[in-house]
Amino acid sequence: MKTLTVVSRIIIAAGSLAMVILYFVPAWSIYLIAPQYPEGLSMQIWLYKISGQVEIINGLNHYIGMKHIKTDMFPEFKFLVYILGFFILFGLVAALTGRIKLLFAYLVLSVIGGAAALIDFYKWGYDYGHNLDSSAAIRVPGLSYQPPLIGHKKLLNFDAYSYPDTGGWVIVAVTAVFFIIWLIEWRKNKKQKEMGRHILPAASLVFTLLFFTGCNPKAEKIIYGQDNCAECKMQISDPKFGAEIVTKKSKVYKFDDVHCLAVFLERRGVEMDDIHQTLFVNYNNQNDFIKVSNAEFVVSSRLKSPMGGNAAAFRGEAEAKKKSTEIEGSRTTNWATLYNILIK
Repeated sequence: MKTLTVVSRIIIAAGSLAMVILYFVPAWSIYLIAPQYPEGLSMQIWLYKISGQVEIINGLNHYIGMKHIKTDMFPEFKFLVYILGFFILFGLVAALTGRIKLLFAYLVLSVIGGAAALIDFYKWGYDYGHNLDSSAAIRVPGLSYQPPLIGHKKLLNFDAYSYPDTGGWVIVAVTAVFFIIWLIEWRKNKKQKEMGRHILPAASLVFTLLFFTGCNPKAEKIIYGQDNCAECKMQISDPKFGAEIVTKKSKVYKFDDVHCLAVFLERRGVEMDDIHQTLFVNYNNQNDFIKVSNAEFVVSSRLKSPMGGNAAAFRGEAEAKKKSTEIEGSRTTNWATLYNILIK
């Protein structure tokens, strides 16, 4: 009987146990990005629930007649946790017995299960994106607004992205490593042992890299009197105003005014899906950047920002309202609303 090596069995056991993480992290994510939401709106799909900014997405979708997204729409949540448990146990049995045939059967079932999951997800997306209310406030051409199965799709003024989240990548990584192990063991039994001894450590390295590597682009401090605005090209000189866009490739765009940033986004100076984060200078602290999701703005002609945006960023609604009480006729708002005002 053909059996797996001890090293292979240990890796299979570790990979099977690694899939337990799916009970604690989402498996899939859908992101929506638009100029007024530069950091995007997200929805995460778990084995047993949905999370993220679902209510905001439902509010936007209401205008085009889409059904509200809720947990009851996914009957799969009732049994996915048990299917994952089956695969974890199956992998452990393959590791304990060391039988190559069991590992092959595991891979076949994984391919069938993955294909079934994608087909099921596509059918849900098709139903969700095609059964629009024809009496909705905004009528979508063709009454079709189906999100992508995998990858990117343009939906009106939104860029929609659909791809695996942490749990999904764990499944992909584990299945890939199991396939490499099976291939090595199969070839070893064809008396190509030397090749197997070189590839197996590489498989372990790939498995480790998939779990522990990553990229974290960082913001740069604005050097007042030296840095220039990426939009108007003027020298950035007022430390109470300013903003930055940091891309996923660590490129930084600096701005002297929120108005410049809004114009830059509107003309697609950088693609929305390339943005890692959008930041604003804290009016109360020039060395402090505020993420767009945490920023609240005070708008007043008395603020007199460099390029006429006349809006100052504060960390949270409380700080903004406190400043607003000091400026007669001012108002507070968030970035999504301010963006729409600035580009008119």
